[in-house]
Amino acid sequence: MSLVATRPEPGDARPYVFPAIHRASVAGGEVVAAHLPGHLLATASLLLDAGAARETGGREGTASVLAKCLEEGTENRDSAAYALALEGLGAELTTAVDWDAFRVGVSVPVDLLPKAVALMAEAARKPRLDPADVARVRDDEATALRMDWAQPGPRADAALRADLFGAGERYGRPLHGDPTSMAAVTPEDVRAFHGTWLTRPGVLLVAGDLDRLDLKELGAAAFAGTSGGPVPPEAPLDVPIAATRRVLLVDRPGSVQSTLRLGHRAPERAHPDYVPITLAATVLGGAFTSRLNHLIREVKGYTYGIRADFAMTRRFGRFGVSSSVQTAVTAPALTDTVGEITRMRNDGVTEEELAVARTWRAGSLTVDMQTPGSIASALATLVVHGLPDDYYATLRQRLLDATVDEVSAAAAQYLHPQGLTLVVEGDSALIRDELVAAGIGEILTVEI
Repeated sequence: MSLVATRPEPGDARPYVFPAIHRASVAGGEVVAAHLPGHLLATASLLLDAGAARETGGREGTASVLAKCLEEGTENRDSAAYALALEGLGAELTTAVDWDAFRVGVSVPVDLLPKAVALMAEAARKPRLDPADVARVRDDEATALRMDWAQPGPRADAALRADLFGAGERYGRPLHGDPTSMAAVTPEDVRAFHGTWLTRPGVLLVAGDLDRLDLKELGAAAFAGTSGGPVPPEAPLDVPIAATRRVLLVDRPGSVQSTLRLGHRAPERAHPDYVPITLAATVLGGAFTSRLNHLIREVKGYTYGIRADFAMTRRFGRFGVSSSVQTAVTAPALTDTVGEITRMRNDGVTEEELAVARTWRAGSLTVDMQTPGSIASALATLVVHGLPDDYYATLRQRLLDATVDEVSAAAAQYLHPQGLTLVVEGDSALIRDELVAAGIGEILTVEI
């Protein structure tokens, strides 16, 4: 054995090339595919405009229940037979629900993809949805949410979302609902949601060696028996910013920590300033070396970690900061956090810290785009947000080319420390007076 006395130096960065994109219209739907020559594994994903934003008020969680029910059998096979059919292909059915879309996917050896797509379509288009199975899945999901909401965090998240978007609006409610709304979901709700939204063709995303795949054959299997067309996308929401800060106090008696959630509204994902906005957030709180983590964790010792980001969907965005701190330092932690956001807005970023953010973001993009599944997810982003086909082909270079002036201008335009909502979930009896004395905003107690 021999020991290496010096650490090896990094080599030159290799060029990054996003796969070529092919599109085909088939049977009323669209296939969007990325060519991965020589790959033995392929991924297909059915992308449907059936995200959580489509749910009925008071029944938030319907789409999540439906997603879990797709493996409970189809009109043609019970759950055991369907599982054996998937297993026979070495496939696993995956589902995901976000604000904008409902996704059903499979990954298999490339030559088995046509059979896997047929099985995927069978689950998505003709699920069994036996009332007893739906009720069991619903009850499991409601129990999981009750357990989750017993921990710090979900109530603070819900309070912030309700304040920013309105408790009466779908975007003002949690993505997957809360224990009450989930428990209210009925088998009839799930069946109606499926009949309205999952029987439309949608878009089939394919990532694999297209020389060995027939896109029209895959599309025909994915879109068979569907009807209706795409729903025209709604315009992005306005981005109102409050004139003054306020603190929403969510009481958690006996808590030894305070859970912090700070935020305000922001632009949508397709906004042309996405790159400088993302880099500004990275410098502020998107990495371990960020300003907020350095100040609040390393210098002050208030927390194990703090994070800031811009979460963006098709119609809205949200700037947010999240952390948990010791109860005794709740007020100073909030004061220092708001102060750091204000400094970023007023002074911008430096070349040194931007260089780190640029390299990390560009490098992460390259590393993340290594599998057919990650490429299919990137295709979903293009489709959902109406981005051009060359978006990812140019994104890495745009990250690397972003200037200090551009990122500083984004920080000045899209960070609004004076309009933040500050949610504190903690022991009100111990922290309220200090929050009042800190003078960081009007104090309001909210019930969640």
